[in-house]
Amino acid sequence: MIDQRITGTWRLKSTKAVDDNGKPLPPPLGPNPNGVVCFQSDGRMYSVICDGRIEVPKGEERVFVSYIGNYTFDGDTLVTRVDAASDVSRVGGDQVRKVRFENGGMVLAPPLRLFAGIMQHQELFWMRVAEG
Repeated sequence: MIDQRITGTWRLKSTKAVDDNGKPLPPPLGPNPNGVVCFQSDGRMYSVICDGRIEVPKGEERVFVSYIGNYTFDGDTLVTRVDAASDVSRVGGDQVRKVRFENGGMVLAPPLRLFAGIMQHQELFWMRVAEG
């Protein structure tokens, strides 16, 4: 049985990142993140996120990440077995996120990761736009 708190369509509202010492880092998707994630009640999901700026400053690369697959959610941890992705290295693997619900939305936190050359703890804040 799928935990219904996660089902539905969610729009990305904000992102944040900190280093191992808790020092704030630039937002991983720029100042205007854009994205959607949908968790279906049949256990399928898709996610598309990107830097939502119209123009990215010279020398910066636009971040774009998408993947789709079957997911499980135990109320705390979300695991998606990826079967298609913008980054082929994710296909066949698991994307793991810690999940918490707060302020009427959902926070997804990937494991510590190297991003923009820095080890980061990231959080993505989502607001539901449609029920599952």
